[in-house]
Amino acid sequence: MWTDVLDLNEFYGSTLGQMTVRLLRARLREVWPNVRGETVLGLGYAAPFLRPFMEEAQRTMAFMPAQQGVLRWPREGRSHTALVDELDLPLPDRSVDRVLLVHAIECTEQVRPFLREIWRVMADGGKLITVAPTRAGLWAQLDRSPFYQGHPYSPGQVAALLRANMFAPMRQARALFMPPTHSRLALRMAPTVERFGQRWLGRFAGVSVIESGKQLYAGIAERHTQPELAVVRPKLRIAHSRDTARLPGAARNSKDGEAPAS
Repeated sequence: MWTDVLDLNEFYGSTLGQMTVRLLRARLREVWPNVRGETVLGLGYAAPFLRPFMEEAQRTMAFMPAQQGVLRWPREGRSHTALVDELDLPLPDRSVDRVLLVHAIECTEQVRPFLREIWRVMADGGKLITVAPTRAGLWAQLDRSPFYQGHPYSPGQVAALLRANMFAPMRQARALFMPPTHSRLALRMAPTVERFGQRWLGRFAGVSVIESGKQLYAGIAERHTQPELAVVRPKLRIAHSRDTARLPGAARNSKDGEAPAS
């Protein structure tokens, strides 16, 4: 079930939401330190996390599913957002270098077709970051969190799901160790809690951040050994003059004084 775009916009406009963006952006930037000259696509509600990439990438897009709704982003300049059907993205094959999923994989009701459509539009050698709420984290259990809606995953489940849909997991990180609270004291301590959590509280992270690559398969011809399927192709051979004695009728033609047929 997709979270309404107005609810997401309200959360990320709050003090807690702005701290969430800051902490999660730091993890994303560690995974993707350089996207210069590439095309970056955000799916779900990824717009708040695309800002660092927009200034560096050749092209940045934010696609929002029709069931979620869409808002203009960024506020200045021309809009980079579009309302789309997540199972039929308006992009040609192999046209995107990087894809960022936030508030997406846990919300879609057709996760496999969704991932296959992402695979279609990704360039060969493209990279995907999947941000998903973790089962053990508080962010999937408290309704004040934007990750409360939908289906939470363990990091292992996300990796298995990616592998089953032709993505190869490459790197895993975790984020949001602070609880989703509006307490001013907790928000001031959030960076410290995040550093402590990265070192000691890995399984209690609010979200997992998994980078994967597009996996390509090579076709292999299959040989059929059954007799009924075997096809015998005769080999043709040109007979020259020195081989005439081996041809049927060569001896008879010689007796008649005729030259053997070549």
